[in-house]
Amino acid sequence: MDAEKRYTIGALVTNKSGVLTRISGLFARRGYNIESLTVCTTEDPEISRMTIILIGDEYMLYQMIRQMDKLEDVKKIGCANELDCVYRELLMVKVNAAAETRSQIAMINDIYKAKVVDLSIDTMILELTGDPEKLDAFIKVIEPYGILEMQRTGVTVLARGRHTLKDRDCYGDHVN
Repeated sequence: MDAEKRYTIGALVTNKSGVLTRISGLFARRGYNIESLTVCTTEDPEISRMTIILIGDEYMLYQMIRQMDKLEDVKKIGCANELDCVYRELLMVKVNAAAETRSQIAMINDIYKAKVVDLSIDTMILELTGDPEKLDAFIKVIEPYGILEMQRTGVTVLARGRHTLKDRDCYGDHVN
């Protein structure tokens, strides 16, 4: 059996009610967890783009892509190759920020290019965008100050160059 790996599935789907439920239901019925899921309309208001992060083996990936491809509302589907794509995610994190630690937090923000989006007497809300590994590293560095709460958007991804998901021939070239 293959080792577990992180796969990024991109899909163009009909922008209508129930599509997200049907697709997430495919994963749930097989007992597969979706690590991250983002969905939003595209340049065409009739079409939404889904980015699904699946942790599993190649068999799970093939099975989910084949099952999703059978759905009428799935127009195009593929697995992103991380070397040919740009990955981004947004993180907002609220941290303890007493007066004596604010300058240290500000220095960390400068290094990671994070923004302070809210400041109160004893907390700061920080915003950071970047690839998921950058956000993970930022969280580890900021954690000692006391994370009160945080929210991540989930990964979004686009292929570099002229390649687009809508130009793909289904999932023939989907394996990383």
